[in-house]
Amino acid sequence: MFTPPEGVNPAEYTAEDLEILERAKWLQTKGFGYFYEQSTQPQTIGYSLADSPVGLLAWIYEKLVTWTDAYPWDDDEVLTWISIYWFSRSGPAASVRTYYEVAQAGGFNAGPSPTIPAGYSFFPKEIGLAPKSWYTDKHIVFKSYHKHGGHFAAYEHPEELADDLRKMFGKDGPAYGVVPGKNGY
Repeated sequence: MFTPPEGVNPAEYTAEDLEILERAKWLQTKGFGYFYEQSTQPQTIGYSLADSPVGLLAWIYEKLVTWTDAYPWDDDEVLTWISIYWFSRSGPAASVRTYYEVAQAGGFNAGPSPTIPAGYSFFPKEIGLAPKSWYTDKHIVFKSYHKHGGHFAAYEHPEELADDLRKMFGKDGPAYGVVPGKNGY
């Protein structure tokens, strides 16, 4: 699942790159059970999550803890996240189903490179992070590396993520004016 692009020399990996690859290896062997279940048997887990609020709590809480960088979740925050899934009209299985649909349409390959300016904010506990040397596309005009944060960076570190957007799309940013007739965010 984590395959380097052509032309990347593993001998040139930095200590940080090796740490990222070690996390990727851990995710593939110990942290992707959810991924395999959701992309192959979504209804099974979907019914389970819709049937039991305690089961839903266990399913989501595990991700809140392992996909973040020691974020101090309090009870109200956790229960808010669970409530969003439990009380929504679509139910907890809606988010699960997307994994199956993508898998049936050909998988989770990286796909074609962007053809417009793109940017990345790297948070060390993100579940799909790859070494910096893998992000070499000419259309990647902005990269920001953070010391903390993970998959839920918009919740854990909203100001850092918003600041990245300001830097990318704001005046003098690399994607400023990318939309004809518009200037900035």
